[in-house]
Amino acid sequence: MAAVRSFSRLLTRSSLNNIAKRGYADEMNFTFAAGNQVFYNGVSVRQVDVPSFSGAFGILPKHVPTLAVLKPGVVTVIENEGGSKKYFVSSGTVTINDDSSVQVLAEEACPVDNLDISAARDVLSKAQSQLSSATTDVARAEGQIAVEVGEALVKACE
Repeated sequence: MAAVRSFSRLLTRSSLNNIAKRGYADEMNFTFAAGNQVFYNGVSVRQVDVPSFSGAFGILPKHVPTLAVLKPGVVTVIENEGGSKKYFVSSGTVTINDDSSVQVLAEEACPVDNLDISAARDVLSKAQSQLSSATTDVARAEGQIAVEVGEALVKACE
């Protein structure tokens, strides 16, 4: 019973109002950018699927507010017209705000259609060499990160 009372104290009038406001909507305000390019800037989309270290997940309108770290992989954006676009991201963050707006900020990103499988395999090969020749903890960590990105690049191309 004490746990119920403690929980009920956490539910303030404003948090109850926010919960009550959440409902189904067909679209959400979406921003997706990287250091090299802005892909979407405050446009309305239906769904976004992102790779995260806590597991890949889909974002629909009225998603619960969330902050997540992107892992190397493919972000898929399903536009209102029903078409989808895929982008490779090396890393970054995903923010889902209380107003259901979504921001994906990537360290680096490019359309999957622009990737070259042979170049991706070359990146992976060099990263594996870097990892195998690493002699310090820092070099091993950097090599492991490079391998993860290389593996995700190759997978995105296939």
